[in-house]
Amino acid sequence: MTRTGSVKAWAALAALAMLGAGGCSKLSYPPRPGAEVGIASWYGPDFHGRPTSNREIFDMNDMTAAHKTLPFGTRVMVTNLDNDLTAVVRINDRGPFVRGRIIDVSYAAARVLGMIGPGTARVRLEVLGAYREPERDSRYFVQVGSFTIQENAHALKRRLDAGYHGVLVETYKTPDTVYYRVRVKAGDRMEALRIAGRLAGQGYPVIIVTD
Repeated sequence: MTRTGSVKAWAALAALAMLGAGGCSKLSYPPRPGAEVGIASWYGPDFHGRPTSNREIFDMNDMTAAHKTLPFGTRVMVTNLDNDLTAVVRINDRGPFVRGRIIDVSYAAARVLGMIGPGTARVRLEVLGAYREPERDSRYFVQVGSFTIQENAHALKRRLDAGYHGVLVETYKTPDTVYYRVRVKAGDRMEALRIAGRLAGQGYPVIIVTD
């Protein structure tokens, strides 16, 4: 499916991905190991509100994606090889059906990956596992960036330290890559929403995550 295109200006908070809305199917077989490299595209307004292949309603502001073969519910780390930005998406759709393209990410994910303008990007995909709903005692964070180059993460942390408390650089390892995630710690979901709104207003492509 070819779903890239231009979008009108959206409110800053529209880009916040709220913890993977909607249900997800159980894995029909174990996610395959290893990384996949190819071209990613994105889709948004033209498909917003329509059913996806797993019968969810597509929300362009959720961190989701379409893949040809991975089971619904699989979490995938997507790294933009042109700018070192990363995003974790949940597979809930099928596609893209264009030769040479390996994943179709939502508008929210494309914004985090810095690929809204170009429309496509060369990416690496790494399977992380199955999606799980956040538990009641989960810790909340606002993620502002994720990098494969450590200094890029620390440079962002230094900028954020001037205006925010609890800015962390966390290391996350996959079998193929080490990622450095820049996060602002929040006391609860409401505080996370306030921090995310403030950061989004400053132009950062933020997402709320739980551990």
